[in-house]
Amino acid sequence: MNATTVQFSPGAFLAPAVDWLNANLHPLFATISYVVEAVLSGIEAALLLVPPYALIATVIVLAFAAVGLRAAILAGLCLGFCLLVGLWTASMQTVALVTVAVLISVLIAFPIGVLCSRHKTLEAMVRPVLDVMQTVPPWVYLIPAVMIFSLGRVPAIIATIVYGIPPMLRLTTLAFNQVPKEFMELGSAIGAHPRSVLWKIEIPLAKQTLLVGLNQCILLSLAMVVLAGLVGAGGLGAEVTRGLTRMEMGLGLRAGLAIVAVALLLDRLSRGLFNRQPF
Repeated sequence: MNATTVQFSPGAFLAPAVDWLNANLHPLFATISYVVEAVLSGIEAALLLVPPYALIATVIVLAFAAVGLRAAILAGLCLGFCLLVGLWTASMQTVALVTVAVLISVLIAFPIGVLCSRHKTLEAMVRPVLDVMQTVPPWVYLIPAVMIFSLGRVPAIIATIVYGIPPMLRLTTLAFNQVPKEFMELGSAIGAHPRSVLWKIEIPLAKQTLLVGLNQCILLSLAMVVLAGLVGAGGLGAEVTRGLTRMEMGLGLRAGLAIVAVALLLDRLSRGLFNRQPF
């Protein structure tokens, strides 16, 4: 055997590791699957329990009260489009999946990003990991997730979380690194608790960059929705996949535009709520 025939296969190392995880940590993975399925099913049931027109009217009123007239009009147009094209159920399934994935991604990425801004050594260690996570094609994340959690919504949401963490973490670190040190020193000088400095000084000053991170997290999570349809996650991704496999351009186009509508809805509402949130 010469050097030209030697091949390095990461799968030769990863497959035994996945087998070991399945054999030894099956109760843990079963618990995660149960919790994720319960949360997703609860959110979907709540969204689909209310008649579509009633839910649209409720969202419009809440968007107007919490954000403003433009957000209310946009919410009505986006949800109305999803209903008119006959993809209401799939759209609500996608909203539930993306909402859970984004919330978990933010809960993981935000504290790590804050720590990275405080400790440069940690930032230097995390940066190459984020480079790899953002370079690897997104569908690759589905392979180990499916091997561990089987087909369904659980591997889809796990892969979506992994894909959504890097942009939020990077921009959180950048946002806090850009906060002028004078303001932090002022807070310390007046005897403010570090937690008060974080919530009353740093986060308001870093808000705009944090909004960009949240926007990227939402958009990348929705980008995973289409790929998640390949592993039986349902929602609009399944409709896009069905349109592709059946070569139905109309179905694929309607599902794609519905994904755009959901993206606009979640992005504008989250941006408006964040800007109105007092700290």
